Amino acid sequence: MAKATRKQALGRGLSALLKDPENDINSVADKNADKVVGNIVELELDAIDVNPFQPRSNFNDEALQELASSIRELGVIQPITVRKLDFNKYQLVSGERRYRASRLIGLETIPAYIRIANDQESLEMALVENIQRQDLDPIEIALSYQRLIEEIELTQEKLSDRVGKKRSTITNYLRLLRLDPIIQTGIRDGFISMGHGRTLVNVERREDQLEIYEQIIGDSLSVRQTEELVRKYHDSGSITKKSGSKSIPKSRYIVQSEIDLSQFLETPVILNTSDNEKGKMTISFKSKEELHRIKKLITGE
Repeated sequence: MAKATRKQALGRGLSALLKDPENDINSVADKNADKVVGNIVELELDAIDVNPFQPRSNFNDEALQELASSIRELGVIQPITVRKLDFNKYQLVSGERRYRASRLIGLETIPAYIRIANDQESLEMALVENIQRQDLDPIEIALSYQRLIEEIELTQEKLSDRVGKKRSTITNYLRLLRLDPIIQTGIRDGFISMGHGRTLVNVERREDQLEIYEQIIGDSLSVRQTEELVRKYHDSGSITKKSGSKSIPKSRYIVQSEIDLSQFLETPVILNTSDNEKGKMTISFKSKEELHRIKKLITGE
């Protein structure tokens, strides 16, 4: 306990140093930079901006509440990492869940490691650290890999070394981005697994991807069953339906409507039609809370 108290006191002392205009630190060569960079500093939450390069876009409310309760009881055990922007102004590099949870319970300060980096270095640090430490969904990981390749100009070989993953693993994640947006949403929301997604990538036509996706959801197909369905699709050139059912290709309008509705409701929406005019709409949800959210979006109440 004495050690923790000493660290907190040190953090407060460094925080005061950072608020002194005569000691403004903008590079590792500046006076007192060695006392700040790499050390834990208590920073005001209001002095920290969210990182625009943050790959995580979904924050589970229940998990955030649990983290907030833990922080209320135990404090922030693992400091966040920030990048210095200006005098008493910082930007998150990693630790947005801890930052959000601390704000949720009304904390005014948070322990932080301070780094001095340019935008490109900040982007790389944010993406790599989040891939390694955060519970990102497969699509968020794929998008992070894609950004590292495109914006940092890393080859897949260099990316493999940087994140400590096999090149084949990175390739499998990147291939998920070839899936229809509705299916990507289904993976992100946990309606199907990455294994389902890896199998569906082998279906080139997105309309066919969606038909198989609907069968996976409707019949609760396992990954192995999905692999068999895709194999039969390639063998026959068409999608295998249950006996007695007719396969009517969906019009572009129906497919686009599924995409628009899924994006608006933030959950998979499937439109089943008999003639591309009359039909049935299926809206997926995983909990009573999510159903309540969807109901509010639809009714406006």
